[in-house]
Amino acid sequence: MAGNPIFTEFPSVAVAVTPSDSVNLTVDMTIYVGTGGNVTVVPAGTATAVLYKNVPAGGVIPCKVRRINATGTDATDFVGHYNP
Repeated sequence: MAGNPIFTEFPSVAVAVTPSDSVNLTVDMTIYVGTGGNVTVVPAGTATAVLYKNVPAGGVIPCKVRRINATGTDATDFVGHYNP
């Protein structure tokens, strides 16, 4: 595969993720969005929040995420994927 893929292999761990404005995830992970809407994330490489608008149900945020902020997020049912 050309370019810089999100996954170099399929993740082996999946966990439910709850948005928070102050608590980071225990590891950086890629996020699946179960019920669509707006999602505000803090990407792993920065401390600046980014708003993804109108993410569809079943969508994936296309970067590793440090945190999903509660403020600005109305999508729900998040699942985080990562390799230990």
